[in-house]
Amino acid sequence: MAHFSPYAGDTKFYEELARNWLDHGVYGLFVHGQLLPVDMRMPGYPAFLAAIYAVFGRANRTILIVQAVVDLATCVLASQIAARLAPASKRKLVGTIALWLAALCPFTASYSGIVLTEVLATFLTTLGLLVFVVVLSEPAMDSPLRSLDRKSLLSGVGWFLFGGAIVGVGTLVRPEAPLIVAAVGLVLVARWRRRTEWSKLALAVLWMAVGVLLALTPWAARNARTMGRIEFLAPRYAETQGDFIPRGFYEWTRTWMVQFGDVYLVPWKLDKAPIRVETLPGSAFDSAEERARVEALLNRYNSKLDMTPLLDREFALLAHDRTARRPLRTYFFIPISRALMMWFTPRIELLPYSGKLWPAGEKWRSNPTDFGVTLGYGILNFIYLALAIAGVWRCRRHPALALLICFVVVRTAALTQLQTVEPRYVVVCYPVILALGALAWGRLAQPVTGKTPE
Repeated sequence: MAHFSPYAGDTKFYEELARNWLDHGVYGLFVHGQLLPVDMRMPGYPAFLAAIYAVFGRANRTILIVQAVVDLATCVLASQIAARLAPASKRKLVGTIALWLAALCPFTASYSGIVLTEVLATFLTTLGLLVFVVVLSEPAMDSPLRSLDRKSLLSGVGWFLFGGAIVGVGTLVRPEAPLIVAAVGLVLVARWRRRTEWSKLALAVLWMAVGVLLALTPWAARNARTMGRIEFLAPRYAETQGDFIPRGFYEWTRTWMVQFGDVYLVPWKLDKAPIRVETLPGSAFDSAEERARVEALLNRYNSKLDMTPLLDREFALLAHDRTARRPLRTYFFIPISRALMMWFTPRIELLPYSGKLWPAGEKWRSNPTDFGVTLGYGILNFIYLALAIAGVWRCRRHPALALLICFVVVRTAALTQLQTVEPRYVVVCYPVILALGALAWGRLAQPVTGKTPE
């Protein structure tokens, strides 16, 4: 990836936050020549960069090398998840297959070549999932609470506390990391649904929450002292205090936007460039009258490149009308379409290729390399997902499998509700996908129960 030198808009924020933190002791950005503390980004990744700067210097290549090492460590964690899901006699084989699948996966490896949170977030997510896979695989988990001796009880509490702390550290990198805890909670509610097991459920949830809060408390305390408000997470829209957020405009885009390309044409142009009605897909309008209404609103915005609160309110009314007219579209079909886009698009977002395959003949004639790479990445993505589905079937009786499935579903569903739709949102799930895919290749000859055969 260093050969392509990819760059993202968020990179400059992370790099400046790290430099200012290291050089001036302030977690902030320069605004009009003055260094001001901010809370617009979680501090975990800037702290990671600052540590690299302090130890190895400030060469960009050094960051990429360290991220490559972290990515390889994630591959090891994925292999451990796969081994845990396999029967004892197949663990070495399955773990080795998972390690090679993860090490050779270009989707996760590509992010080690860019200064973004994905590599570190993927590592911490995979580590957290591994901890909970270990916990949920223990036969003692199904024993009545009163039958557990002190050592077993403290061990269980310790594992949930440790898992929660890992998730808390992951939250300092990406604010959606608590979705792991949400997935664990849902699995435990289903597993311990009987009244006699509610005490175990409460104990597990309590200590997971304690672990998360222990990791986030220093950040919340810093915000209380510096920013004057207690915040455990960064603002949803990465805004600073006093910024106007065009929520109505974003609500309107959530009634039609499902393609990553539309992000460049609409949300990422806001307050920077004109937005032309002719660049919008046909799904953005339900009638000629609505198209004219949208065109009038965009013309008002284009005249000054300013999304005012009044104009934003009119977009909110437009979103309300579209949702009232077809509520299933907004609340079901659009999120499903976004999820399919995030999972099944060719993963070339960091590569200098278009990602477009249709019309196939025309794309092939105009640029065979672009078409071939895009098609190859698309096929590879389908292979990974197909292997994961086969792996799920192979280990369907394992008590920890529900956690991995629940995590993928919960994370995907939550991130379809953001103001943009990007394939990278599900990159952190790929170690799970590859771990499950290894089980399909393992030729498991016996059902998996999660218990070691005697």
